[in-house]
Amino acid sequence: MALDEVRIRHLEMIQTIVTRMAGNSFLIKGWSLTVTGALLAYAVGNEESAVALVSILPVLAFWIMDGYFLYQERLFRRLYDRVRRPEEDIAPFHMDVAPGREKAGVLRAAVSPTLSIFYGPLLVAQVVALLVVR
Repeated sequence: MALDEVRIRHLEMIQTIVTRMAGNSFLIKGWSLTVTGALLAYAVGNEESAVALVSILPVLAFWIMDGYFLYQERLFRRLYDRVRRPEEDIAPFHMDVAPGREKAGVLRAAVSPTLSIFYGPLLVAQVVALLVVR
């Protein structure tokens, strides 16, 4: 069944948002690596245990922020799925993602395998650095 032009434009708009969320996630990962690497290098090079301890906070903050963007991306993907179905009666250019919300959504996204595999080793490196400089 063919989609009408308005629905196709709506889907394109949602896809643009999904792409932007994925781009934000990519940028956060880059900043996380940069900040973590700089703080770890400084803490270990100058044997600063306080810096090694405080440097755990940016990793956790980036992890939660990345989880938020992943959750938002999932919500818009669910909206996309609803809009693409001809039997769904969704107003043109309606962007409400509330029907796709779930409890503990950001937390669930943050502990997803994709984010845990990335941020887990960063957190382990922070703890190892903390133990090395003590």
